[in-house]
Amino acid sequence: MTSPNRGARSGQSQPTLDPALVAELARELDAAEQNRKPIRQFTARYPDMTIADGYRISKQWVDLKLARGRTVHGHKIGLTSRAMQQVAGITEPDYGTLLDDMVFEQGGDIPCDRFITPKVEVELAFVLARRIEGPNVTVFDVLRATEYVIPSVEIIDSRTTVVDAETGARRKVQDTISDNAANAGIIVGGLPMRPDKVDMRWIGAMLSRNAVVEETGIAAGVLNNPANGIAWLANRLAPWGQALEPGEVVLGGSFTRPVEARPGDVFNADFGPMGAIGFRFV
Repeated sequence: MTSPNRGARSGQSQPTLDPALVAELARELDAAEQNRKPIRQFTARYPDMTIADGYRISKQWVDLKLARGRTVHGHKIGLTSRAMQQVAGITEPDYGTLLDDMVFEQGGDIPCDRFITPKVEVELAFVLARRIEGPNVTVFDVLRATEYVIPSVEIIDSRTTVVDAETGARRKVQDTISDNAANAGIIVGGLPMRPDKVDMRWIGAMLSRNAVVEETGIAAGVLNNPANGIAWLANRLAPWGQALEPGEVVLGGSFTRPVEARPGDVFNADFGPMGAIGFRFV
């Protein structure tokens, strides 16, 4: 898991929370996920909490899972669209860690009892053939290091309340970052494609739920090109000796709004020439 101190471009200040409190809040998230009961958002309890604190909490939570035998499958990048960044009050994306138990098979059943309030997003996944290590990683470095890009669906979830019952305040970006950037699941499928064989900006998708098209989008909505997000992440990891490793899967960011998933819902993410991903929540 990466270090939280990413710099001022995200409006981030120095950490404010005591290390013991950070560890306690990570344990709260862990219990919330296991019990499937959301906890009160952290910013409602600690208004001075910073983005740096959010990454510290996320790191502690992932470390708890790794200590229980989980392994790192890859990473995700979120808040990649300009509109979402404006809503969140930041100027760059956020990121989280994908673990092995978050991986689901296409065409299969997704157990709703694994989640609290699951939602589905459409993305492109980058499967890496070579290590990508910053600083100064460019989009061309990403393309050279990527074995293939493949259609993917991310399942997101919230282990903290979206709206605080006491104040009516909505969850802030610090809460989402603490929550491992809302990571919950990943499904890949369709046609793997060499990154130099397709203009990723123009890859489009239709997301249907129960045969009704709920969302459409094209990948240019993700930082003009999803590969830009992979370069951004590699450069953010560099100051702490971290890198994107061969074999890892990196989700480049959603180009549709999240769609709520309920028991019995059948989803299909149609990427046109790149194939489709189908699955059902049960």
